[in-house]
Amino acid sequence: MIVTMDRVKKIPELVKFDDDDLTELLDGVEGLVRSYTHNNFQNRNVRFCAESEGNKIMGTYPFLKSGDTIQISESRVNDGLYVITGIEADSITLNGELFSAPLNLVTKIEYPNDVKRGVINLLKWEAENRDKVGVKSENLSRYSVTYYDQDSNNQVNGYPVSLLGFLKPYIQARF
Repeated sequence: MIVTMDRVKKIPELVKFDDDDLTELLDGVEGLVRSYTHNNFQNRNVRFCAESEGNKIMGTYPFLKSGDTIQISESRVNDGLYVITGIEADSITLNGELFSAPLNLVTKIEYPNDVKRGVINLLKWEAENRDKVGVKSENLSRYSVTYYDQDSNNQVNGYPVSLLGFLKPYIQARF
């Protein structure tokens, strides 16, 4: 996960969400960050190939620990992001089921601190402002509401472009 669940639960604006909603929200924001920047945030120095069985990778690597996010690729059936839930002497347990495959390329995912901070701000915005999307101004006396245009110039996947400025240094060219 881009931000740990323990960290997210400490944010007062997010206490109204249950664990399943928070996990879904975090996964969605992580997908947004990765697709918007065209950046996988892979640490290619922490990479190895291993077989998979059940919810385990049959192999270990000294620079991985419980709670780390990994990406599996080149497996044809298990490609995706997973969180390490446990490490044993000869295997790594993940948070999701894997198909048995003879080859899985496992790479550690590391997000910079400013990206984590920006994601927390996106989560706060989600909790406080999602129900007010589109309102530009609102008057109470004689009640008047003005809506702003929601087009590709001022929003990305439902979030204001101004909130995604922290991702600009991490955008990679797409070929």
